Amino acid sequence: MAGLAIEPLAKSLGTTKGSFYWHFRDREELISAALERWENEETDAVIAMLGPLAGGRSRLRELITAIFVTHGEVPDRSIGLAAAAGHPAVEEVLERVTRRRIDYLAEELVAAGLGEGEARHRAVLAYTSYLGYSTLVRSTPGALPRGEQAAAFVDSMMRLLTS
Repeated sequence: MAGLAIEPLAKSLGTTKGSFYWHFRDREELISAALERWENEETDAVIAMLGPLAGGRSRLRELITAIFVTHGEVPDRSIGLAAAAGHPAVEEVLERVTRRRIDYLAEELVAAGLGEGEARHRAVLAYTSYLGYSTLVRSTPGALPRGEQAAAFVDSMMRLLTS
């Protein structure tokens, strides 16, 4: 967050500092708006998209496919946000999003037949796997499964999480 300054941001967007202040009162309001958008687009919208699917295994498979295969080439912004976790607004939203994602995974694992305690443990396992995968997307994407291997990866994740 320290690197987020108004003037360079305005310049990179080809606009003036004054037009920034037309949209935001200050830097903190920009940060809050960006965090809210991240939370809405990368958590709320994903959960809403999965809502119509049957619960349990099919919804879980669709989620794993979406985050590891379909959208797996785009690193999750929570990796970068974790570096700024000392910022109060970032810390609050990161905590809320992390809890919501883990809670959602645990709910789906319970719907898939696991007990609540085991579902919670596996939800944390799935989420930390996702964060690690997202790190590899950014650092060494060639190490990740593609094509048929990506489908086999999803099958392996499902077995690990639900058996």
